[in-house]
Amino acid sequence: MEKMKEHGQAVLEQNPEHNKYFLMTIIGEIEGHDVLGGSSKATKYEHIIPQLALIEDDKEIEGVLVLIHTMGGDVEAGLAIAEMISSLSKPTVTLVLGGSHSIGVPIAVSGDYSFIVPTGTMVIHPVRTNGMVIGVSQTFEYFKQIQDRILSFICSHCKIQKERLEELMLETEFLTKDVGSVLVGEEAVKEGIINEVGGIREAYQKLKDLVNEKG
Repeated sequence: MEKMKEHGQAVLEQNPEHNKYFLMTIIGEIEGHDVLGGSSKATKYEHIIPQLALIEDDKEIEGVLVLIHTMGGDVEAGLAIAEMISSLSKPTVTLVLGGSHSIGVPIAVSGDYSFIVPTGTMVIHPVRTNGMVIGVSQTFEYFKQIQDRILSFICSHCKIQKERLEELMLETEFLTKDVGSVLVGEEAVKEGIINEVGGIREAYQKLKDLVNEKG
């Protein structure tokens, strides 16, 4: 219960099969090296990474359910979390609730199967520069490399083609004062980013099915 209060984590084991599933939440802004203000909801990199390692090491945990409602945040931290989730040997299902924006997109596709609720949103846009002026070509190249890493990760973990993902990322019609796209529920499925529209019932059942298939 303490983990649920502090980090939004719990072990689900009140099921007929008596299997142990780990519930992990990615909520608020993804925090990296910079500490966010006390009034901000945040998922802390230093909490999630060790927990994922412990999940991998715990032989009793048979599957992982990741609930996502994030505005994005630190790019390197978010991508590291996505890489860790995707490398777990345990069956993993992700569920996008209110939203999975920006660097939340790689996390949403990092599991073995993904869901989004009908009203859930995904915001896809280029890597941010936080308003700073880019004065040298090396900085442009650095941001391009980060963006390419994100694109490659997303495309290797879902069905969308890189060319289409780049189109959505550079769209100028969706966001009034910005570049990018907003996908709602079924749109994310049609684009091939998310596997299926559904809620906690469907996500939990899919996780059970994947665990049973693994044997």
